[in-house]
Amino acid sequence: MSHLNSKSTSTPNLVAMPENFFELVYLVVAQVPRGKVTTYSAVARFLNNPKGSRAVGWAMRQCPYPNADVPCHRVIKADGSVGGYGGEGVLKKASLLRKEGIVIRRGEIDLRRYLFTSFRMTGFS
Repeated sequence: MSHLNSKSTSTPNLVAMPENFFELVYLVVAQVPRGKVTTYSAVARFLNNPKGSRAVGWAMRQCPYPNADVPCHRVIKADGSVGGYGGEGVLKKASLLRKEGIVIRRGEIDLRRYLFTSFRMTGFS
């Protein structure tokens, strides 16, 4: 049973508190607005797992939800570099970010300008 709402019109809603770390990651990433990015480490820290950056990356790589629900392309490396994007690659990820108005210079995003970390525990019952 999926913990995320099947509609792609808004932030996914949680039916019950997920026990799966990946489902928590998807709920957090779903909060990143268009035109902003977050980092793997920021998501991990918010979920009280400061050493869980790689696990967040694995969650992004295996995300079963549409990009409209869980915008995986908005999660980047802590140094501001774009990072990977599954089988589609960095160029696809950079293209999606640029379409949202994010400037990428020399392969990096200015985190002072675009970083989003205002996550909330919304959607939890």
